[in-house]
Amino acid sequence: MLKIRLARGGAKKRPYYSIVVADSHSPRDGRFIEKVGTYNPLLKRDDPARVTLKLESIQAWIAKGAQPTDRVARFLAQAGVVKWEHGNNPNKGKPGKKAVERTEERAQRDAAAAAALEEAKNAPAPEPEPVVEAAPEAPAAEEAPAAAEPAAEEAAAEPAAAEDKAEG
Repeated sequence: MLKIRLARGGAKKRPYYSIVVADSHSPRDGRFIEKVGTYNPLLKRDDPARVTLKLESIQAWIAKGAQPTDRVARFLAQAGVVKWEHGNNPNKGKPGKKAVERTEERAQRDAAAAAALEEAKNAPAPEPEPVVEAAPEAPAAEEAPAAAEPAAEEAAAEPAAAEDKAEG
């Protein structure tokens, strides 16, 4: 299929386009059949040298079945060669399948969270459990004298045993 399209030329940050007739399978800046015009986007919109067209060649190629791209069709409509209408794609702004799925999942999570919050508000408040305070434990310093007391009792018992042997 033949296309009438733009082929980019010029330097970096300084674009300059040739309007060419090329096979639709050839690269953008590659092989073309005929050069039929130029486009310089750096010039002002009202400058006549901004877009130059060889109208006779373009009409001949359109008669042979060449299709202009959208941008070239706009230029040709300004020149009065073809009629160009703004395309209407109502599906362009619609989100994709995964975005719709994520939105539905988010809505379900939000609804579940709102239901749980509402349920928590409507549920009767549980009575507070009585707080039982545990008795404070004895410090370790008091345990040491308690351990010393049996040793003192044993020490006291030994002299008594020694007295018993002395009597006997």
